[in-house]
This record gives sequence, structure tokens and C-alpha cells, in this order.
Amino acid sequence: MQIEFTSEEMAFRAEARCWLRANVPAGERPIHSDRALDIREFDLEWQRKQFEAGWAGISWPSEYGGRGVSLIEQLIWHEEYARAGAPRAGSCFVGLSHAGPTLIARGTPEQQAFHLPRILRGDTVWCQGFSEPGAGSDLAALGTRAEIDGDELVVNGAKIWTSYAAIADYQELLCRTEAGSRKHSGISWVICPMDTPGIELRPILTMVGPNDFHFCQVFYNDVRIPLANVVGEVNDGWNVANATLGFERGTGFVADQIQNSELVERLIAMARGRCGLDGLSPAIDDGDFASRLAMSRAEMAGVRAMTYATVSRAANANPGPEGSLVKLFFSEASQRLRRLGVDLLGPEALELSSDAGLTTPYLRSYAASIGGGTSDVQRNIIAERVLGLPRAPRP
Repeated sequence: MQIEFTSEEMAFRAEARCWLRANVPAGERPIHSDRALDIREFDLEWQRKQFEAGWAGISWPSEYGGRGVSLIEQLIWHEEYARAGAPRAGSCFVGLSHAGPTLIARGTPEQQAFHLPRILRGDTVWCQGFSEPGAGSDLAALGTRAEIDGDELVVNGAKIWTSYAAIADYQELLCRTEAGSRKHSGISWVICPMDTPGIELRPILTMVGPNDFHFCQVFYNDVRIPLANVVGEVNDGWNVANATLGFERGTGFVADQIQNSELVERLIAMARGRCGLDGLSPAIDDGDFASRLAMSRAEMAGVRAMTYATVSRAANANPGPEGSLVKLFFSEASQRLRRLGVDLLGPEALELSSDAGLTTPYLRSYAASIGGGTSDVQRNIIAERVLGLPRAPRP
């Protein structure tokens, strides 16, 4: 399968490439900073620069301030973005790829007018309040509850693995607003200001290090949120949470795929210049390293082909369960690639300050097969919805 680019799409690629090469920040995005606000300031400044040049929200419809480009142009943008070494969306990701598109699809005119420009301009950071200690992969098991009291919701409960909660202004919060409801019913999607009294944050330390501010657990103790902050209808939050289909359909992993393909070539070059396990010959001459490098190169080519096929299908219809094939294969191949990088480094991988940018991504790669649906969940989706196999027994 091959996607043919039109002359207009090639012109779009040239325009994107030119702007990115001239404007990508020269400095590295702070990773080990001892101030969480350093990360926020860097991400928002980069978002503002894209907004001012007309590149913010490329998948958003133009009537809501976005670029409104086609699916193929989104693919091109992500390819050029990765090749230019542009920073990840980081703390802007939830606002741009989740909260903003959800508000576009289901928000009121007042909610849209207030929040959408602020997200695109790089004025606000959003986090996602979905997962709970007892509701991760089975999100419909969530238990955080919200009682209606006049024109307010009173929220009690807890969320976990909340990315960038420590620096967020708003949260997309799923809570159970119908007493006694189960599974997908009785859930509401709510805009939660993170400075509301009663919200408590507890950082979650990970093996990445003490200065990794990515995750928090969030506790809600009689947190009062205006009922006007419900997006869509009360008790219809499950449908609202699924309303973002159609934005960046199948293109979300493209930048990561390009970066991983380039990492493979970098590791091949590294293997030619470093000694192998025998301490004498180059690592590339080691049969195990050579085989793993070849497999990684093939896997990155394979996942790229799968993505192009997905994008081609999604150009004519909403994405189906086949997306789980890409997610599963890419996340596990990425973990293998990152492990290969630290194996090539050898003992140097133990020192974060001299790890050639390989150890920290390796440590973070463990989340790839968990976040967004675990590998086991993806395999069940593939088995049941793609292959048509019987459903596994449920407890």
C-alpha cells in the first residue's frame, strides 16, 4: 500500500518543513529540572510560537481556531515535526488532543468560547482525570462520585496516574453522577478547575527519578464544581469521552515512529563505534546485537506501513478496532528498541547524566504498554473485534 501525495500536499510539506527548521527551539525540553514550572513554561512558550504562526491545532476545524488540514496533511505535519526534532506536546497534549476536541464535539458555545482559544494560544494546561486505583484498563468501573447540590456538583473520590496534574489549570474529569449506576451509565464529563478548594495532589515517584513530575494522585474532598461545567448531558459522560474520534485519526503515533526509526540508525552507528561484550571487536560484529538491530529496523518499517494503511482507511471512515494492532505492536517494539539502546551503552546506562539520551526514555518506555490501554486489553480487542473470537470469560 502506498499513499500518493498531490502537488498541494507536497507544497504543504515544504511549507511545514521550512517553518519547523527555522523555529524549533534550540534548547532541550527540560526533563530533569527540579522545578515542574520549567516544563510548563517551555511547553506553553512553544505552543504560543506555533499559534502565532498559524500551526496550532492542525487537526482542529478552522472555525474553532485550528488549521483544519486534511488527514494526509496531518500525517505530513507529524512526519516533518519529528524530522525537525521538535519538542513533544508534553503538558499541552491533553488540551490539544483530548479536552479541546471534546469541547469542539460536545461543548456549549460558552465553554468553547472560553476554553478553546486559551488552549490553542498556550495559556492553559489540562490534565486527564480518568483512571482510578480500581479503574484503570476497566475505566467503566470508576467510583469517583459527584452529587448534584443546587447548581453545583460535589465531588468525592480519587484519580491516579494523572499526567501533569501538578502544573495543570483544568482537568477533564469523569465522575459518577447517578447513585447506584454501573459501568458506562451514570457518568458525567466535567471541566474541573485545578485550583478548586478540596483538591489534594500527591506526586507519584517513578523509577525515572525524583525530578520526574509527570504523575500525581488526585484526591477530591467535597470539591464544588459549577453544574455548568458538565460537557454534554449529565450522566452521558461515557459518550462524551468517546466524542473525540475523527481528530488526528491514526496519525498520533507518526512522530514517535519517525523518531524511533531515526533512533535505530543512530544505534547502528553507535554499534559500529563501540566495543562489544568481548571488549575487542565492534558491537555490530556481535551476532546478538546485529540481529536485534536488524529486527528493530524491520519492526519500525512494519509499524510505519501499518500506520499508513490505517490512515488510508480512516480517510473514508472513522477508525475501527484495527488501531489496536498499531498500538500494541508499536508500544512493545518501542520497548525492545529502548532496551537495545541501554544494552549497547553497557555500564554507562547507569549514569543518567551521561546516558546519551537513552536511559531516561528506556525507563519511561515501560509505560508504553500500559497507558492508553494495556497490551492485554489491546489483545482482547484484536481477538474479539478484529478476529471475531469469542469473548474471554468475565469475572
